[in-house]
Order: sequence, then structure tokens, then C-alpha cells
Amino acid sequence: MPNRKLATVNVERIRDGLALRFNVSVREGSTATRHEVTMGVDMMRRLAQGRSAEEVIEAAFRFLLEREPKELILARFDASVIARYFPEFERELPNYLARR
Repeated sequence: MPNRKLATVNVERIRDGLALRFNVSVREGSTATRHEVTMGVDMMRRLAQGRSAEEVIEAAFRFLLEREPKELILARFDASVIARYFPEFERELPNYLARR
């Protein structure tokens, strides 16, 4: 799998409410991608383990970047779809949160 440790992931929350919304940029070297991600408050609370919503989204992107190049990550998606593509997502996310 790709090793994306050198990627810089920036997360900006742009909306609160029942569905949180974020702008995410991923930069590797001279290239970058932009993504708009939503996450329901219930999911965020379940996954956060005392971390901020931004930290959860960053960890989710680190998880994704170990499995695919940034260019293959959808430009717009809800975080709940990650588990459809990668069933181990919620089980492994705590490891990514701990790496911060």
C-alpha cells in the first residue's frame, strides 16, 4: 500500500449542526487535492475518543492515504462511506488518532 507519511493534511471546519462539514486539503510535494467532507455528529461522537472533529477527519484521511493515492479520494463525500470501501475503518481509526 502507498506510504503517505509525507502528506500534509489540513482540515477546516466550515459548518456545525447535525452534519459537520469540512474542507480538507492534502499536499504531497508540489501537488495538492481538495475535498469536502461531511460527518454526522453521532458518528463523530462515537469515533472521537475525546478528540476534536478536525482530528477525527485528519485521522480518517491518514487512514485513507495509506490505502490509496490522494487523487483517488473522492472530492466530496460523507465520512460514513469510508467503511463501505474499507470495512476495517472504525476498528482501526483509534490507531490513527493515537499517532497524532
